[in-house]
Amino acid sequence: MTEAEFLEAIEGELDGDVHLSSLRETYFANLHPNARMIGFMRDLRDRGLRMALLTNNVREWEPHWRAKLPDIDAIFDVVVDSAFVGMRKPEHGIYELTLERLGDGIAAGHCVFVDDTDINCDAAEELGMRAVRFRDDEQAIAELEALVRG
Repeated sequence: MTEAEFLEAIEGELDGDVHLSSLRETYFANLHPNARMIGFMRDLRDRGLRMALLTNNVREWEPHWRAKLPDIDAIFDVVVDSAFVGMRKPEHGIYELTLERLGDGIAAGHCVFVDDTDINCDAAEELGMRAVRFRDDEQAIAELEALVRG
């Protein structure tokens, strides 16, 4: 989906005369990396876990979000961006593609999916993954540690 298509879809859902032409600038000016979670993801990687990042996005935003996360490719083995694969969460196919790209025949049951949206976590669980619904750093890290150690 292009940025224009994304904005048009959102504008179509809103009542009234709403124009979101400056959404990208406003969004990225107020989007800040979560240093604690990034550090934890790096720690998991250092412990030998395979890591994938699955994101819903629009093509024009890729350089902006990647600039906020300059070490992304050092932390994650795979980055699956919906804007480039023609699917988006919660479609089952995008989760399956992520597993395929991780390689080595990794089964869904050996994966943990983290997201702040219930519908995305539900879709991952339907495929056999365990899911952690992110509410805050402390809760998510504790749940992930328990799953990794278990």
